[in-house]
Amino acid sequence: MVTIPGQFNGPLHSGNGGYVAGLLAQELGGDEPVTSTLRIPPPLDVPLSWEHDGDEVRLLTAGGAVVGTATPGGFVRDVAPCPSPEEAAAGAAHFPGFAHHPFDHCFTCGTARDEGDGLRLFAGPIDPEVAGHTAAPWTPHDAFAGPGGSVDLPVAWAALDCPGGWAADFTRHMMVLGRMTAQVLRRPRAGEPCVAVGRLHAQDGRKFLAETALYAEGGELLGRGEQTWIEVDPATFS
Repeated sequence: MVTIPGQFNGPLHSGNGGYVAGLLAQELGGDEPVTSTLRIPPPLDVPLSWEHDGDEVRLLTAGGAVVGTATPGGFVRDVAPCPSPEEAAAGAAHFPGFAHHPFDHCFTCGTARDEGDGLRLFAGPIDPEVAGHTAAPWTPHDAFAGPGGSVDLPVAWAALDCPGGWAADFTRHMMVLGRMTAQVLRRPRAGEPCVAVGRLHAQDGRKFLAETALYAEGGELLGRGEQTWIEVDPATFS
């Protein structure tokens, strides 16, 4: 059994996509890339259960609805390159969520979250005149330190989440994460300066394809992701 605590929300009443995708990846195990697919908005603060079927893991509600699945995955595009410190600082300064944020209590990028409560990872456009490329500096708070001082795997996946959504521009399209293939090569330590990057690859109707990556200071690749975001009716998450 597992419960997604309310702290780890994306939209106000459902789970943060990256965090829940990371929970699925953690349950599947291993160090290789994992593809996590979210089927319904992940419910918060209710008991959920795991179901294992060969190389697939499913997260189920008490009524048997599939919240999400995880399977071994692989990458199909190049990793988004590490931004310079100047580019990361520019992205944070241009973060659109400071002016308008559809999910301002989001665990990853919510401006209404306090230090140590949310990640406060504010990835905005490096150049406001050039769409589709975001970056930000980010230092994990001590509150997210697990055994040994590194953040837990689902928190690392959460850090790989929203920079991709902002690359597709949440202010123009209300979206939720539908699928993410990710690999965490090394979980960042609490207090370790990092930089995050997001890059929009393509749009196909209501689907937005993006890449994200997290780097340590100095350019070490900590983790990377490829995402599918789905545009949704704002009334669904009001």
